[in-house]
Amino acid sequence: MNEVLLRSLLPRVLAILVRRGADFAAAEDAVQDALVEAVRVWPADPPRDPKGWLVTVAWRRFLDATRSDAARRRREDLVDEEPAPGPTPAVDDTLQLYFLCAHPSLTASSAAALTLRAVGGLTTRQIAQAYLVPEATMAQRISRAKRSVSGVRFDQPGDVATVLRVLYLVFNEGYSGDVDLAAEAIRLTRQLAAVIDHPEVAGLLALMLLHHARRGARTTPDGSLVPLAEQDRHRWDTVSIAEGVEILQAALARDRLGEFQAQAAIAALHADAPTAEETDWVQIVEWYDELVRLTDSPVVRLNRAVAIGQADGPRAGLAALAALDDTLPRHRAVEAYLRERDGDLATAARLYADAARTAPNLAERNHLTRQAARLNARR
Repeated sequence: MNEVLLRSLLPRVLAILVRRGADFAAAEDAVQDALVEAVRVWPADPPRDPKGWLVTVAWRRFLDATRSDAARRRREDLVDEEPAPGPTPAVDDTLQLYFLCAHPSLTASSAAALTLRAVGGLTTRQIAQAYLVPEATMAQRISRAKRSVSGVRFDQPGDVATVLRVLYLVFNEGYSGDVDLAAEAIRLTRQLAAVIDHPEVAGLLALMLLHHARRGARTTPDGSLVPLAEQDRHRWDTVSIAEGVEILQAALARDRLGEFQAQAAIAALHADAPTAEETDWVQIVEWYDELVRLTDSPVVRLNRAVAIGQADGPRAGLAALAALDDTLPRHRAVEAYLRERDGDLATAARLYADAARTAPNLAERNHLTRQAARLNARR
């Protein structure tokens, strides 16, 4: 065993654990435990990736120690409590963890970022992309949130709005890749809807169901993206669509409109159209107007520009787009689409290629690259 190599790796492993959220003292203990394990195991079975091996073992030791310490404190807290007699029901604590991480001592954005990282399992990069901020900025935000709740008792659950925002972001990550993550977000939102009578909880559940109903038609067998207008609508899940529409109608009838209900209404209009050409774009623009009023989100304004381009023509869409910051993610892709519809194929091809270079994932990058190549072939 190369002890010089082993010793040289320890500071890097320690730094990785600290970046993952371990406090320094606990990380040091875990790294020392990994060192002892390496001395025992490596002579007979040296790893192909020594640093990766050390990180994995040290992180497991840290998690084991943390869980053991948490369990000990919990036993001390409950020493005077006696459980009720009878069978113990099965309990899923995941939703409760979402509420506890949305702690009142944190801002809504910090609570959501912390929950996504600690409970949702998203990477810092994924969370940064969802919030349209640099990864370093999001890493600092999460670190500040951890420091803010350090030593705080998690006995004050956060508000529903923050939990809904987190569930929505988890679903979006799953919808763009990992289907199981989207299904988990739907499952938790169903649980929340069963215990909280709130129109926005229902609105989020309806939105998830309506989007998830299209999952089978969103990609080809090789993983290529299929735009909404080109999807085979016979492959949409009509059962989920019907359930989503029913939940949405009941929520809207309560006349307490929120952003998730408005988004679900847009999704329902898409789902209701037998073909892309029959989509009620005028009504979709009206719902986007409501969303702008509710959120003033630049992403909503970007999507609204697309809808205006469909309802009133590409030049109207480009006029709406001109009012937005051109550094906004997917701005170039939207402009490329509207330029193509307006007949400016050269500019559209260039913009598709530019958009591909900054696409957030491989599937979107490949789609935009193909769009650019298609227009260049027509010139």
